[in-house]
Amino acid sequence: MPNTKVRLDKRVFGFSLLLTAVIVVPVAVAPERGKAALDGVLGLLTGQFGWLYLWFAAAVAAMLIWLAAGRYGRVTFGDPGDRPEFSTLSWISMIFTAGIGGGIMYWGVIEWAYYYNEPPMGMAPRSTEAAEWSAAYPMFHWGITAWALFCLPALALAYAYHVRKQRTLRLSDACRGVIGDRADGWLGGLIDVLFIFGLVGAAGTSLGLEVPIVSDAISSITPLRPGPLLDVGVIVLWTAMFGASVFLGLRKGLKRLADFNVWLAGALGAFILIAGPTVFLIDTFTNSIGLMVQNVLRMSFYTDPVGGSGFEEQWTIFYWGWWISYAPFVGLFTAKISKGRTVRGMIGAMCLAGSAGCWLAFALLGNTGLYYQIKNLVPVADLVAQQGDTAGIMATLRQLPLGDLVLGVFVLLLVVFLATTLDSAAYTMATVASKELPRDADPARWHRVFWAVVLAVVSIVLMYAGGLDTLQTLSVITAFPLIFVLGTVMLSFYRWLSTDQQVREQLSRTTSTADDSAPSNGDSPEVPASAAPVAAQSESGAPQAGT
Repeated sequence: MPNTKVRLDKRVFGFSLLLTAVIVVPVAVAPERGKAALDGVLGLLTGQFGWLYLWFAAAVAAMLIWLAAGRYGRVTFGDPGDRPEFSTLSWISMIFTAGIGGGIMYWGVIEWAYYYNEPPMGMAPRSTEAAEWSAAYPMFHWGITAWALFCLPALALAYAYHVRKQRTLRLSDACRGVIGDRADGWLGGLIDVLFIFGLVGAAGTSLGLEVPIVSDAISSITPLRPGPLLDVGVIVLWTAMFGASVFLGLRKGLKRLADFNVWLAGALGAFILIAGPTVFLIDTFTNSIGLMVQNVLRMSFYTDPVGGSGFEEQWTIFYWGWWISYAPFVGLFTAKISKGRTVRGMIGAMCLAGSAGCWLAFALLGNTGLYYQIKNLVPVADLVAQQGDTAGIMATLRQLPLGDLVLGVFVLLLVVFLATTLDSAAYTMATVASKELPRDADPARWHRVFWAVVLAVVSIVLMYAGGLDTLQTLSVITAFPLIFVLGTVMLSFYRWLSTDQQVREQLSRTTSTADDSAPSNGDSPEVPASAAPVAAQSESGAPQAGT
């Protein structure tokens, strides 16, 4: 890293902390009233605007399919000749671990149990139909639509940073095609504050969800007793781990952590496939793919207005809110590491490879739990309903051969997965709250560690003041304003692609005309491969012709 002093953007930094405090402090001081206030906001958003989350997610997925299939798919992030900085495997590993974290390990084991006990679409609980759909619905919630929400800001930010050569890497930069120079003023600052606020909600939710399973697993294999003290200790150790990783930086910390995580996850998955109910896992996965493909439109727009079960509010809207809250962070982080990649390549890596990684987790972990349930080996669904998620997860893993060892590896994966996500989040938040970060520089180390501590504090407060419901509520609430920001990002990215393509075509026609009219002396002028109107911007945000 060059010896460049990176200045703090006091405006973004200060207002981000203030907005976070507005949510966290009331819940900490008066938990019941604070939780009631959050529930009131959640009821308003899901009751009156739940359809907006569904339509927006579907629109983003449709746009990415159009981009991948069309001429813009060949656009490269960078100059001609730019090579990717990371191998494809490391690149995908970093994207996957940053975007998914420990959530895939947590929900991968027991999400099906919720749908099995309380299925959608009027199905009878615990019926054969409910069992089949309980294996398919998690793959929808963690599939292509979810990754499309991640991919949209990644595409726009990578284009702004590597093609248009923006000096900074912020969510507001991805909106310049619409808001122009206002990205440098109060409007851009507001967008970046909302970005950090949304990420605090999403990352705090992830940390708060996964601490109990780590604590209970530790207490089951050590003399330590479960309780608040152990939970806080786990969070402190977790914070120290991802704080140290983010302190080391992108290549020494995050890349190595991501690579280790993917290889360990692959080893665990192979063991479960071989030692577990192999044929059932493969058959159920195949059946789930068929159900999802046949019903993807129904699942995407299911609101149950007549039955009023609330399934879509509790699950689909919650998940879309979670992905939207995470999306700018994953987009910014992905853009940073994607020089030399193409639009089509990024869409494939995120929407296809990312979805496949999640589907494998549910196929192996979730379907193993479902097998134990329907074969009456372990009452996983009963444990989840009566004793909580942690009991269901631990019972499922311990039923496998070498159960205690599997549980230990699972907990290690959970810790490292989430550490990778949170240190990526802290790195990104510090990047956004820095002023004019040079292209090859990192945010200040104290700044990165500071945001790691903030995420830990938020998760502790919300976990003990409001529990799981409050954490889920925060994700949906923080996502709402980001819907409009990401809508602006989508329009801005399309404008850039369209305008720049027109200028390229005009330049190509001009060059062709000049070649035709030039004397045939064997020396025709060359047009540099990099000739494109995307390397600079005017003050209004419109592209200038240049090479």
